[in-house]
Amino acid sequence: MAVEIREIHTRRELKRFIQFANALYADNPCYCPPLFFDEMNCFNPEKNPALEVSEFRLWMAYRGNKPVGRIAGIINRRANEKWGYRHVRFGWFDFIDDPEVSKALLDTVAEWGKEHGMDGLNGPVGFTDFDHEGLLIEGFEYPAVMASLYNYPYYEKHIEAYGLTKEADWVEMRVFPPKEVPERIRRIAQIVKERSHVHVVKVKNSRELVARFGIEYMDVIDAAYQKLYNFQPMTVKQKNYYKDMYFQFLNFDFVTLVVNEKEELVGVGLGMPDIAPALRKSGGKLFPFGWYHLLKALKAKQMDTFSFLLIAVRPDYQDNGINALFLDDQIPIINQYGIRTLETTSMLETNTKVLSFFEQFDHKRHKRHRAYIKAI
Repeated sequence: MAVEIREIHTRRELKRFIQFANALYADNPCYCPPLFFDEMNCFNPEKNPALEVSEFRLWMAYRGNKPVGRIAGIINRRANEKWGYRHVRFGWFDFIDDPEVSKALLDTVAEWGKEHGMDGLNGPVGFTDFDHEGLLIEGFEYPAVMASLYNYPYYEKHIEAYGLTKEADWVEMRVFPPKEVPERIRRIAQIVKERSHVHVVKVKNSRELVARFGIEYMDVIDAAYQKLYNFQPMTVKQKNYYKDMYFQFLNFDFVTLVVNEKEELVGVGLGMPDIAPALRKSGGKLFPFGWYHLLKALKAKQMDTFSFLLIAVRPDYQDNGINALFLDDQIPIINQYGIRTLETTSMLETNTKVLSFFEQFDHKRHKRHRAYIKAI
């Protein structure tokens, strides 16, 4: 039976698009379902300001009436302008182990991109750097964290057969924190405070963070990430969107803020409890009982695993040793919570500064993700 590609138009079809991956991975214990309402909002122009600078289309592949794959095609105009290319992105790319299905989906995105003047096919990536990106090519036996993409091993074979080649790799680490702050780190942190006239600030909740810094928190992240792969400068609406989306989930014990003598924010670091097990229990849905599992994970005072989400330092303060302040602040808190394992998010393999930050501790590089490119 031939593969039929159908474009997504209605809310009902969008739900089917989102739920396809959950069905495909229903028996896989490593897969982490996304929050369902989060995915719905992601494709809603009234909710997601990234769509103000992006065009997108969604398609599903069918054999008869059975869904066998899905894909998103994205043209991020703001990113294309920043980097000087004409790329159409593909993301939310899932399919059964059938080359005819994967090829039909990629062909659909490529043709749509060419119709809009694009000359390169790039992915898997999302609308922005805050979406899941990179095909998992190593570490299939490890459970995915909330912020990480998971896929079956056969995806790589299909993508390479299509002629897509490596453009960038990210790695993830499993880090085993020390029981106390190493003397070297404590000494460096003190020197940095005195030399750069900076100090650590803590806040109790999102209300206090916003009252004191507004969206300056997101300004620091935006400035720090400008040179990272495919990064799109955020609009003010996007900064507020991500602030509202993520701040509500944070445990502020794990938020470290570094300010200078003018009380300007120059560095941010944050992590959160690993909520992937809660998402697996709920299937990514808050109701009827998903909210309970999620809240329990977020409010836990003792935990085994922790997700280290990001470190961002304003460019004019980079190379000043600011990272030592994050470690000096966080290691005691990590041990207070009984955390034995830190799971990092994906880090570019070329970002040696961030990699060395974690490599000074007992660690294991256990996952690798890859973004691909092909001329069209």
